[in-house]
Amino acid sequence: MTSLLSHQPGGAPRHAPAEEYHAFVRRHYPNLETEYFHQSCYAQFLQAYPDLQMWFEAPLVERVGRLYGTGPREWCNRVSYRARPYLYFLVSRGYATLDWDWLIAVPTIHLEPLLQETGLAMAMQQLIDEGVHLGYSPRSSQQRMNWVITHLLLHEVFLPLEALNDRHCQALIDAVKRFGTREDVSSFFGSPQRYRKAQAAWTAVLYKFHVILYHRGQSEIEPRVIMPLYAHRPTLKPGMEAVAKRYIAARQLTDRPGTIQGLELALRRFIGWLAETHPFVESWALVTRDHLLEYANFLDHGATTRGGKPLATNTKRGRLSKLSRFFSDTATWGWEETPGRSLLSVGDLPKLPERVPRYIPEEELERLMQAVHQLDCPYQRAALLIARWSGARRGEIRRLALNCLDRYPDGTARLHIPVGKTKRERLIPLHEEAASAIRELQALHRGQRGLSDEHTGVETQYLFMRIGKLYSDTYLFGSALRLACETAGLVTKQGKPTVTAHRFRHTVGTQLAEKGARLHTIMKVLGHTSASMSMVYAQISDREVLKDYQAVLGPGATLAGPFAETLKSGELPASSVDWLKSNWLKTELELGRCLRLPQEGPCECDLYLTCAKFVTSPAYAPRLRHRHRVEQDLIEDAMKHGWQREVERHQCTIRRLEQLLTDLGEPLDGPEATDYNDEQSTNITL
Repeated sequence: MTSLLSHQPGGAPRHAPAEEYHAFVRRHYPNLETEYFHQSCYAQFLQAYPDLQMWFEAPLVERVGRLYGTGPREWCNRVSYRARPYLYFLVSRGYATLDWDWLIAVPTIHLEPLLQETGLAMAMQQLIDEGVHLGYSPRSSQQRMNWVITHLLLHEVFLPLEALNDRHCQALIDAVKRFGTREDVSSFFGSPQRYRKAQAAWTAVLYKFHVILYHRGQSEIEPRVIMPLYAHRPTLKPGMEAVAKRYIAARQLTDRPGTIQGLELALRRFIGWLAETHPFVESWALVTRDHLLEYANFLDHGATTRGGKPLATNTKRGRLSKLSRFFSDTATWGWEETPGRSLLSVGDLPKLPERVPRYIPEEELERLMQAVHQLDCPYQRAALLIARWSGARRGEIRRLALNCLDRYPDGTARLHIPVGKTKRERLIPLHEEAASAIRELQALHRGQRGLSDEHTGVETQYLFMRIGKLYSDTYLFGSALRLACETAGLVTKQGKPTVTAHRFRHTVGTQLAEKGARLHTIMKVLGHTSASMSMVYAQISDREVLKDYQAVLGPGATLAGPFAETLKSGELPASSVDWLKSNWLKTELELGRCLRLPQEGPCECDLYLTCAKFVTSPAYAPRLRHRHRVEQDLIEDAMKHGWQREVERHQCTIRRLEQLLTDLGEPLDGPEATDYNDEQSTNITL
């Protein structure tokens, strides 16, 4: 870049000598008529504002010269409007620095002659090329660079582009926000609404410019998407909100951004509820347990989603648990502005139902994966293939490092899953289909600078990056699954996908258990920290459950007992079969099962051997023999005491046991059960 400064910037703004400006005009506007026009505009501006400081102190409307919605020749100050090229020249020579308000109010800025003279045009083109290399389109890159750079140059006295950094970006962002608070914003943009749209566009442009600076090494701060605040949020209870803000600041030292966002939202919602129901409560110290129980009742019966539906149990528990944590933490920290004790216990929170993991049935999985292979985007395709074959969480997949793949000594692909929810890394085997998808993404990598990992703080080259930033969960999983499910026909009547990304995780866990994988293996692959988490999959795939179920309800089962003929004849209604499937554990008795349904009431027979709903199978034969021997011992004891009625009762039971063994085709002499707790067939769950 060539410096054209006539003197060092700083101090009061001043005019350029006429000869200097006229020489510039002659060099870049060889047409005599155009040359005369610019010289005339300069003379008129100099006459109107002999002291340049007078122009800077004038109202913004006067300085801009023409307002929004006016015609080409409808000026409010023609001299200022036509002096814009001269003002740009003053900045390029160091005579003045233009303020942010004027730069934002002026709709278009043209600096072509000055950019050519200073060599900045070539530097700008290099920036554009680097934006294209990151993934931006050439046209959009040029438009974005022009707007940002012209504003920064005119405020920073044509600073070399290599010197621009995140501080300059932030200064422009702040200026754009401040301009929106001006009372005369409609004079320049038509309405506050139109300005907010322009502000959103400029903020997006600045973010993308910041991305390029970051990957050039000119910014130490990682670019973050800035979401515009479309509506002002009123302060409802200043004292309580100040304490909540202090609490959030303390929690930010250890908690993840998502956790912080949830805490902040839960506290703000509770304050809003208090403002409506208890307006005189102005301090956290005045909040009581009764207030929280009343709020819990409101969540149960008054609060709804945006669609008007009742809140889910998970949502209600989440909001209350965050409030409970707030009171517990502040009590531990000794904050005087709070009650100083925990107002809610675990028992006060809504109970979560224990749900069975929703794995994807094999037929649906096959259709879905065919649709996944048809996805156009390699990043979406790879994300879903990794989820299918690794069972990793969405956040873990999104944050996979570029070098996440290597091989075991036998050549099997090995995936390095980063620190995630459980704060542990892990290495797991990976199907070759997913490994090939990862290698395809590695070949597409453009050599961008790494980003700081949200868990470790280490600068990491990520696999799922484009345009210098990480792909979002929504794009990699939500949008991808919507397309794949629509192709596979796996949607509800409302057109919503029936498969979520987390169901891949349930599917991998279930398949591992069904193939006989050890509990430790399931824990290792899925990243579980406790055996109980992985036991869920083992319970779903317990082959003893299947064996025991088929022995009673399966086709061709060998059965005995009063209810055996009903099962064999197929007279049991489908609804009854469904209930028995879901409640199989509850049906077990000592020597068989009682298949009485809930609507039939409790069994009134103490001796279930004669109950009309009793049924048993060959798996219980050792127990039946053991019970047969016990009954014989009881008969001998009753005879010694002369209890004839007891002798008859036990003899009746023996005859019933012998009949059951005969119906099952089991001999009376055979192995007996010694410890019922050791028999796998009785320790079952569905």
